[in-house]
Amino acid sequence: MLYVILGATGVGKTDLSIALAQKLGCSIISCDSRQIYKELKIGVAAPTEEQLQQVKHYFIGSRSIEQHYSAGQYELDALPIIEYEIAKNGYALLVGGSMLYIDAVCKGIDDIPDILPETRQYVKDFYEKEGIEGVRMLLKTLDNQHYKEVDLKNIKRMLHALEVCIQTGKPFSDLRKKSAKPRNFEITKIGLDCNREKLYERINLRVLKMLEKGLEKEAFAIKNKRHLNALDTVGYKELFAYFDGEYPLERAIELIQRNTRHYAKKQLSWFYRDKSTTWFDAANTKAVLDFVK
Repeated sequence: MLYVILGATGVGKTDLSIALAQKLGCSIISCDSRQIYKELKIGVAAPTEEQLQQVKHYFIGSRSIEQHYSAGQYELDALPIIEYEIAKNGYALLVGGSMLYIDAVCKGIDDIPDILPETRQYVKDFYEKEGIEGVRMLLKTLDNQHYKEVDLKNIKRMLHALEVCIQTGKPFSDLRKKSAKPRNFEITKIGLDCNREKLYERINLRVLKMLEKGLEKEAFAIKNKRHLNALDTVGYKELFAYFDGEYPLERAIELIQRNTRHYAKKQLSWFYRDKSTTWFDAANTKAVLDFVK
């Protein structure tokens, strides 16, 4: 059995997952696309050293921001670990909020090739020259089906679809899978939730605590590598702009809090679509432990 603990950023997945892992006698398989990078700790709320000592974690600080990583690679890396944990303990525990990474494990990722740097640069240059409307029109020309389905305000998704179309010479929609890949294990998804106002308060406070722990220093140390995809991340990109003098620190903090709240809302919208998830109040650890029992 694979248990998946999911929920918005800041809801309290880490503490509950440690309690659950100790109950099940298994390790934690992190499903966070940013906690995997060793240079990012404070700004991605990576588990502390004390937490890591309580339970073994996979995919925490295991790669460098210099190394390209994707949901497709995560699927390949995580599945053998999941099967090993299940064979050894009877259970595996996947924890995180990275939507595509969770889908990669539970459903399988589309067989889409890694994008070449020259293709990514070509699409980026096109966007800078033609703007979002130009991107929409080109996507409509190259893949009208995906154009009808995609959120036309989500520039990152449209750019990725264009990258695939241009590199493969095929419509992005043709390469997307219509059904989930079979797995050798059962999957139970557990969602952690709380009152939206309370969640936003938790997020605002957590950002302030990150600053107290040294987020500004952490971001400054890697500001010269801001071009890397791993650093297109809330908490870092706002501070990079602050370092450039675009606005004061107070404004950077406000933007980090706002953008984190927006990301949490996006996560919840994504997770709520999956009707197979059983939801719990994040503060009710006992209810989750009883459910697993």
